[in-house]
Amino acid sequence: MTFRTVFADPMLRMLAAAIALAALLPATGDARGVAQTVANAAIFILFLLNGMRIARRDIIAGFVNWRFLLPLVGWVFGAMAVMGAGLASLAEGWLAPSVALGFLYLGTLPSTVQSATSYTALARGNVALSVVGAALLNILGVFVTVPIFLALGGSGGGGVGFETIGKIMVLLILPFAIGQAVQGLTGPFVARHGPRIVWVDRFAISAAIYVAFSGAVEQGIWSRVDGPDWAVIGLLVAAFLVAGNLGAWLAGGALRLERPDRTAFLFAGAQKSAAVGAPLATILFPPEEAGFIVIALLLYHFFQLVVAAPIATRLAQSPRPGDGGYSAPTTRS
Repeated sequence: MTFRTVFADPMLRMLAAAIALAALLPATGDARGVAQTVANAAIFILFLLNGMRIARRDIIAGFVNWRFLLPLVGWVFGAMAVMGAGLASLAEGWLAPSVALGFLYLGTLPSTVQSATSYTALARGNVALSVVGAALLNILGVFVTVPIFLALGGSGGGGVGFETIGKIMVLLILPFAIGQAVQGLTGPFVARHGPRIVWVDRFAISAAIYVAFSGAVEQGIWSRVDGPDWAVIGLLVAAFLVAGNLGAWLAGGALRLERPDRTAFLFAGAQKSAAVGAPLATILFPPEEAGFIVIALLLYHFFQLVVAAPIATRLAQSPRPGDGGYSAPTTRS
């Protein structure tokens, strides 16, 4: 996958546009309140649609397959969170506190559903299991990311009081519950308008990033995070990505998962969700801090797109037991 191909991804282009807009025309003063209101409305709709899309039968099926699900939850919210805490501690000596804290925040986030399932399919893995696993991680992430973040020493300037908990309930949990409740009525609509609904997802995430980066720009992000800082952040994010992918693959092997299931474990376990991370950051942290917190997440999101496609293609080409040494044709991405 080339650099140009990566930026062909609409979500990545929208994130880049949101950052550029925040750099040139940040939402400050009264405009910040308006932008935050728009972002909050978009976040509500995003999680409402998530509730409509994730089938209850898939949730039940995921809980039944405990041999896959429990280790996956332990890896994503346990091992990855601890690695994030370690990187945050390591980064404190070089980076601004909010930027360093972003590695802990990154480590506690769930997987991204769309990328995890897409690359599992490309790698000839168990797509159904990937969908269920990644979806359940996203549901759990709404409930457990903040407690794990706090338990590992995260706080930042936002703190987590009753007001923050109330926002999480109203903007994330309530709309998801409503979506689940009306799923039987809205299923045909969601299926019919799926491609258009994806753009709602992208807008919600981009709006949250715009609000967060507007606050960071107002606080002088370009002077507080200089060239050497960006190099350190990039190296730490790359190290985290390598550890996440290698660890997830080895964990799947240690669990003696079949090759398709092991592939699903890899992509559901190593990806990190901007769809949860960006909106939650704007709720959990004040705007002037959220933009610094999500730097590691945005770079990780970019890097995971760069490495996931070649990994998936290589896995698809690898012979596996029972297929007569078959090697899939090269996939151009």
